[in-house]
Amino acid sequence: MSTRDLLEPLASEREAEMAKVAQRCLMSALDHSRAQRIALVDEKGEITDAPVLELPPQALRFFAEMLGMMAQRRPVMLVPQNHELTTQDAAALLNVSRPFVIKEIEAGRLKCRKVGRHRRIEFEELRRYQAAQRAQSEEALQKLADLSQELGLGY
Repeated sequence: MSTRDLLEPLASEREAEMAKVAQRCLMSALDHSRAQRIALVDEKGEITDAPVLELPPQALRFFAEMLGMMAQRRPVMLVPQNHELTTQDAAALLNVSRPFVIKEIEAGRLKCRKVGRHRRIEFEELRRYQAAQRAQSEEALQKLADLSQELGLGY
């Protein structure tokens, strides 16, 4: 995974507004009609000659979620299920060094599998590791805040 795998945020305010309107429209259609068909219309509101597009509701919800992120001008990265990353890719995603990732693997805090001599880390495992690290950090911060309160340090 590199920065080229990111779907860059929308460049203009107009595009972000278009995405917001499209998301609302799609969510409204999902909430009220339960329709599984979408007809494409042109700028005048007339139905085009394009074929009717049939999508499962789950795909429509996915598109609505993507449109919401685009409206907020947030970058998006799509990762296939069971995707595996190299230690270098994992380090880039975690914003740490590759040797640090290897130390975490060797310490048993991050699971991987070997393909020949190379380590591969599942994306879901990386997300689990990130969540565990975040929870550990939050717990340490809370303990520090509690200690500061007990000592009357004014925090």
